[in-house]
Amino acid sequence: MDLNVYHKLIYREISARKYFTKKCRKNGRRFCPRCDHRKLYKLSSGKHRCSRCKYSFHDFSGRWINHGRLSCVQWLSLIKLFELELSVRKMAEQMKLAYNTVYQAVQTIRCSILAHASDASDLMDGEIELDECYFGGRRKGNRGRGAAGKVPVFGILERNGKVLVTVVPNVMAETLIGLTVKTVRRGSIVYTDKFRSYDSLMFCGYRHLKIDHGKRFTSGKVYINGLEGFWSWAKERLIKHHGVSKKNFPLYLKELEFRYNHRHTDIFEIVSDYLCDLVPKRD
Repeated sequence: MDLNVYHKLIYREISARKYFTKKCRKNGRRFCPRCDHRKLYKLSSGKHRCSRCKYSFHDFSGRWINHGRLSCVQWLSLIKLFELELSVRKMAEQMKLAYNTVYQAVQTIRCSILAHASDASDLMDGEIELDECYFGGRRKGNRGRGAAGKVPVFGILERNGKVLVTVVPNVMAETLIGLTVKTVRRGSIVYTDKFRSYDSLMFCGYRHLKIDHGKRFTSGKVYINGLEGFWSWAKERLIKHHGVSKKNFPLYLKELEFRYNHRHTDIFEIVSDYLCDLVPKRD
């Protein structure tokens, strides 16, 4: 977002609220967040009531931005600081808010990113790199696939495209091949190292090419340097958090996936759109 536009938005609460309110409407019109009906009645309290399901709501009801107690100006400031990759502690200092307040708001942003990541349905194709990596774990011992106390993560990278990373329970063939089949279009060229869990790829409709890291790290177009670069990039950014719990790790991981896939894009507007979306209903 242009800085001049940003400063005008945060100058007054009413300007910031209008910015978010517009994003919460379809074609400029309010609608019921429960049934999508557009015939509404305005109540004396300032809320609106749906003529169909009788649900009473305000502009941010049922949306991510309604979580927490931040004003619209504070949300805009938080999104800008999130875009700049500041730590929660530094955000809290700059915004003069309690650490827990800012932490919960940032977690809301991460949850909105995760919700949109799960919506991705387009299959990857072309040239694909597959690799696993291990995060966390403080105990000494083996590194890599023999490491103890670490979280395994499976990565799929579309060359000149996006990356998809997922926390997995194990790195067995059934797990890795299953995720690949769900994500990568058959007929694609798939590059991996010589880990045995990938051996079945050739029987799943892929052209499978392997690089032996014991001898070399690249052989023409046969390499997985793109994914290995992502692993290094992700681990470097996780350092500033000084440790992430296993429970919250998937949220941080999807944030990194989102940042990497939008590394050439202004994410301010994207995050704002995500926060103004309706929170998915639980089954």
